[in-house]
Amino acid sequence: MTDRPITPPPEMVNEWVRMLEFLPDKQVFSEVAQWGADQELEACCEWFANEGYGTAPDRIRMHRRPKPPSLKEQALKALEPIERYASAPVTTNKESLALIRKALEALPND
Repeated sequence: MTDRPITPPPEMVNEWVRMLEFLPDKQVFSEVAQWGADQELEACCEWFANEGYGTAPDRIRMHRRPKPPSLKEQALKALEPIERYASAPVTTNKESLALIRKALEALPND
């Protein structure tokens, strides 16, 4: 395994110092911590890959850095309580919601 120090380059440190002038400390320090965590994650994934653990690095990344749900996934989730509420005997609501769901499900996940 290569030696991967988790010391940020001076340019990054300078950028974070400049950010402190305009952004809340918590936001800047969160970004700094995230950078360090990302470096550690990549070092671990590199080790697993070098040791022949197949898909382990990708699986680790997927679980440690999950992608946020797509707009389509968010819309479908938001539609669920509305569908439950609209399950009353009024058929136009059900038909409209079914049409909206069908249209959302037809969209690509991106």
